[in-house]
Amino acid sequence: MPMTVVRRSRGMFPRLRKRMRNSFLFVPFAGLLIGWLLATAVVQADQLIHDLDARWADVDLADQWFLRTAADFGSAAKTAVAAVSSAMLTFIGVVFSITLVALQMAAGQFSPRVLRIYVESRVTKLTLGTFLCTFLYTLRVQREYGSSTDGSDQVVPYLGASLAMGFLVLSLVLFVVYVHSTIRLMRVTYVMDRVCRESLRLIRDSAGPARGGDGEAADRGAEPGGTPVAHVWRPGVLQAVDVPRLVALAGRDGLVLHLVPRIGDYLVPYTPLFRVTGGPAPSDADLQAALELGVERTTEQDLAFGIRQLADIASRALSPSVNDPTTAVQALDRIQVLLTAFAGQPLGRAYHRDAEGAVRLVETLPSWPELLDLALTEVRDYGIGSAQITRRVAACLDDLERLAPPDRREPVRRQRDLLEEAVHTTAATPQRAAFALRPDRQGIG
Repeated sequence: MPMTVVRRSRGMFPRLRKRMRNSFLFVPFAGLLIGWLLATAVVQADQLIHDLDARWADVDLADQWFLRTAADFGSAAKTAVAAVSSAMLTFIGVVFSITLVALQMAAGQFSPRVLRIYVESRVTKLTLGTFLCTFLYTLRVQREYGSSTDGSDQVVPYLGASLAMGFLVLSLVLFVVYVHSTIRLMRVTYVMDRVCRESLRLIRDSAGPARGGDGEAADRGAEPGGTPVAHVWRPGVLQAVDVPRLVALAGRDGLVLHLVPRIGDYLVPYTPLFRVTGGPAPSDADLQAALELGVERTTEQDLAFGIRQLADIASRALSPSVNDPTTAVQALDRIQVLLTAFAGQPLGRAYHRDAEGAVRLVETLPSWPELLDLALTEVRDYGIGSAQITRRVAACLDDLERLAPPDRREPVRRQRDLLEEAVHTTAATPQRAAFALRPDRQGIG
């Protein structure tokens, strides 16, 4: 039954949220701005309190005692604020150092494709922003109150010191949370689970009404008829498509737009971007405005990117420098989860319709054989010498052949034939080949 991919409209605010999520600048700069504004407000509030005290005070013994007490409190508060300011600078250096170490380790041991998880970490951004806010706030408060200990002229930092202590407690709590979060991100199993959850959410959110079947996109290189429209914008990876905008654009002129590249493809200038049937092509500006390009693939609409990341982690684990087949088996566990989720989903081409039910946009999606090749080819080639890998792949293929619809079992059998051919080619004896092809969900337990 034909189905349609449901995707939300991508206006200005979704794009702004995406840029904020992928940027490490917004939250730290917001922390600096908040620190400056809070310091300004607190200094003025303490000045107002001081003026009220001076207006109401009568010079008697009680007031003299109050002034001496205020002077003592002011001196101690300024010392505390200065200590917090110095400590925050050290904390900022620690957070920056830990973040760089985590990024280097993730790129070297996992995959450069998973660095976005660290960049998008809300805990890291919030921690750094809070530390910068606390540092600038205490530095400004310390300067504004001065170093005088003369009780008659001193503005006692009641609010300033109290808020500085509150920032200190918040910073310590966030530092503990930050360390805990970073340690989790350094564990490959947590990173793989994160990738798997994001991909499952995308598969669930993308399911909806007018997709075609696998056969309709079996030949990805086949181009429909119509007027070609070349990509004339800057080069970059196609990260997202504003489907409602393109459907409205095509419906306005009674057209059908065929998006030639797939989400995740790198767009090179002057290569085919759309093919338009039913009338003259819309302006390049209108078409380009509905596409979002970037420097790397994202999980926003890229259905195959989750498998790409997991396959990269497994391949890195199977490299001679790492030689960690157990991690590759754990990656295969998550790959099987995603393949199982895809097994029942319509794939191939997506047909997006307008309110009257007319097809206005045709989009290419990964097919079932393509997803199998992406998930298993590199892992099989790099891990063919490890029985732990071949046994786990065999177990994965057994499960997929049982769970997949009948029309999708032939590509699974083709993967099994490729696995058996590779094992028999590399195994020294038939006994070793039989052992390597015995299905085992834990590899070798």
